[in-house]
Amino acid sequence: MHQPPAPPDDADPAPRPRLLDALREQLRYLHYSLRTEEAYVHWVRAFVHFHGAARHPREMSRPEVESFLSWLATEREVSVSTHRQALSALLFLYQKVLRQEVPWMGEIGRPNRQRRLPEVLSVHEVSRLLSWMDLHHGQHALPARLLYGTGMRLMGGLRLRVKDLDFARRALIVREGKGFKDRVVMLPSSLETALRAQLDQARALWSDDRRRGLAGVHLPAALARKYPRAAESWIWSWVFPQSAPSIDPRSGLMRRHHMIDSSFQRAFQRSVAAVGITRRATPHTLRHSFATHLLQAGYDIRTVQELLGHADVSTTMIYTHVLRLGGGAVRSPLDQLAAEGLPPSPTAPGPSAAPAPMSDGRFYPDPAAHFHPARRVREPELCYPSPSPPPSPPPPARPLPPLRRHVASTAFPTTPNWSAAATSAS
Repeated sequence: MHQPPAPPDDADPAPRPRLLDALREQLRYLHYSLRTEEAYVHWVRAFVHFHGAARHPREMSRPEVESFLSWLATEREVSVSTHRQALSALLFLYQKVLRQEVPWMGEIGRPNRQRRLPEVLSVHEVSRLLSWMDLHHGQHALPARLLYGTGMRLMGGLRLRVKDLDFARRALIVREGKGFKDRVVMLPSSLETALRAQLDQARALWSDDRRRGLAGVHLPAALARKYPRAAESWIWSWVFPQSAPSIDPRSGLMRRHHMIDSSFQRAFQRSVAAVGITRRATPHTLRHSFATHLLQAGYDIRTVQELLGHADVSTTMIYTHVLRLGGGAVRSPLDQLAAEGLPPSPTAPGPSAAPAPMSDGRFYPDPAAHFHPARRVREPELCYPSPSPPPSPPPPARPLPPLRRHVASTAFPTTPNWSAAATSAS
């Protein structure tokens, strides 16, 4: 029997995968999210193309990495968070994919995080915004109300499944939130009727997909292999499905996806501009407003921390800084002046108003009557003594009273500056 020739000893039986494919494989092996995978692939590709795609990253080291990060910070003027994300992507590439010891990575400067106060809408602004979305963006109005009513992040709200709604306990389960953590939040009773109507519309789309034989929804953590019929079941379907099926970017199957976040964001931005909100507001602003309004209502910080899913209470404490700004906790001294009956702002007296006298009986000059554009501005009269009157014939001399000394007083001449005035007085 003929045997096939054995490959030579130096032959590589399995060709090494390409760099970006190896990066994706390692990210999925460590269960990184799809958004993180897309970001890391983007930065590694940008790093390679920045150096002309002539050398493999294995042949580059600290100078090339620093030059790329310096270009991002100085030329592209990226934010601190974007700078840190690019650095984390390159650190993952060298440590987890290329398996290189990179002690110099710890010596590369990592920019400090900039702690910024979140934008918060008032209750009135939220009411106007949601009412506008009810009238003009009907399919996005209910998700917006749910984000504000529960404090969920955008993707957590759009990825809700039917099984995550518990009307009996008035609870809602947020699955795989930030950090792959689950948590339970309240289900607003005012949204129960609207959510049941939304489930009826979603069930109609689910039934149509079953008749067309489309693939079921995406399931996490290989549950589709463990439960082959789960992806096509009603309880795993999306609460907010997309109106048309689309291709899954990983599996390549045609299936029903949840509502696209970009379409919701566009509808939200149009509504913010339409109602006249003059501050930067995004869907995440509804989460900030939820936390701030709960604290204003008197709920304790620990309860708000659990509802938001923060691991550390210091993250939730940032909303207390928002409460201390302009909320009445500190009263301005200018408002105290207004409360005592004094004018809150300086106003010039009108032509019919009587001028108020000064402490020495004289009156303030009228600025409107004496101002001329070409005339040099005269210094205030209170800075110097009154000028000497014009010379006049001296009065007749009178004898001094006996046993009493008297020093004749003379008026100071007008002085051009403070140093001259001090010299004359001395």
